[in-house]
Amino acid sequence: MTIRLGDIAPNFSAETTMGTINFHEWLGDSWGLLFSHPADFTPVCTTELGRTAALKGEFDKRNVKVMAISVDPIDSHHEWIKDIEETQHVKMNFPIIADADRGISELYDMIHPGITEKSTVRSVFIVGPDKRVKLTLTYPPSTGRNFLEILRVIDSLQLTAYESVATPADWEDGEDVVILPSVSDEAAKEKFPKGFRTIKPYLRLTPDPK
Repeated sequence: MTIRLGDIAPNFSAETTMGTINFHEWLGDSWGLLFSHPADFTPVCTTELGRTAALKGEFDKRNVKVMAISVDPIDSHHEWIKDIEETQHVKMNFPIIADADRGISELYDMIHPGITEKSTVRSVFIVGPDKRVKLTLTYPPSTGRNFLEILRVIDSLQLTAYESVATPADWEDGEDVVILPSVSDEAAKEKFPKGFRTIKPYLRLTPDPK
């Protein structure tokens, strides 16, 4: 199954390290980050889960619930958590799905031909409160994810979901944003009271509306 931007994120029920959850019910009115790991007790995954736990407060500030998934069973997850907490100096504070039958990983197309029959690639799905997929990323198993970049993308997604703007290259939260071409100059004067500057008719910058 190929999941495209704008699709409803497939719902599922699963056993996790924090109990059984229904994905859509668990999300509620929050944004969601679902990300996969090739296997338990792997070095890069251990650092990624530790980093996510350390950044949990940043995700909470953005109303983002975080959940990881691995194809290993729940007992293995609980043993792995001990290693994560010891080596990364964190307390695990979000659930890890046990997907031993690979049902959810296959539903989300996380197992790619040519990798292995068991291991997932490093997939990332950001889901909005409307349960629609807002972003997908896929890393090879050898490359750890940049979670500050994931937070940056969430900042952009949340801003542009509610304002008639886009974010330019290398944008960081609080920097100037781009007014959408569909907004006329007259409408922009009313919509963006901080003003805007026109570089080209199609390229107009305004301070962050927040």
